Amino acid sequence: MEGLIGKKIGMTQVYDADGKRTTVTVIEVGPCPVVQVKSVEKDGYVAAQLGFGEQKVKRLTKAVAGHLKKTGGLEGGVRILKEFALDKGEEVKAGDVITVGNFDGCKYVDVSGVTKGRGFAGVLKRYNFAGGNMTHGGHSKRRTGGLAARDLPGWIEKGKKMPGHMGDVNRTAVNLEVVQIRPEDNAILVKGSVPGAKNGTVIVRKSLKNNVIAFKAAKKGAK
Repeated sequence: MEGLIGKKIGMTQVYDADGKRTTVTVIEVGPCPVVQVKSVEKDGYVAAQLGFGEQKVKRLTKAVAGHLKKTGGLEGGVRILKEFALDKGEEVKAGDVITVGNFDGCKYVDVSGVTKGRGFAGVLKRYNFAGGNMTHGGHSKRRTGGLAARDLPGWIEKGKKMPGHMGDVNRTAVNLEVVQIRPEDNAILVKGSVPGAKNGTVIVRKSLKNNVIAFKAAKKGAK
């Protein structure tokens, strides 16, 4: 399976056999039941739709409740549905449960999530502007500065860095090293931080970049 749905638990520290400390993020990954399997004959592509998180059926929309009932992959309700590509030669069916064991042997992963919302922010916080002089009569301490030309074109160019809404956007942290996999806790520990707040939903995928590098290296060695 290309990836799984998970929940960011928080950050902590672990020690290896040599006593070296590593800062990690703990992610609860799965278990994710297979709700539906897409096929080339019927859908034009191959993928598996997974669910994550329990939800009361009465709280689901009629469309989602009808979909779960029609596919027959899940009796109860789920909070999140997401499609993932299957690995080469992998076969699954509706009702199967995919666990964190899906990442056994995987050294790097990509983690996607929604960053923390920071509300309306100025340019110093939003874009790390230096700001003006705080002393000696400075009147532009935290202001934006010049925005446009005085003469033609005379308007603010598209993409100009200005105050505005900060955060609450989709971001992906790539090539995060897998430090530990704990099947008994349905958890994966990755080195460093990942986007989002505690208990936020994240998508964990096998690292695309490292898979391409490994494929090219294997192909080069075969020659």
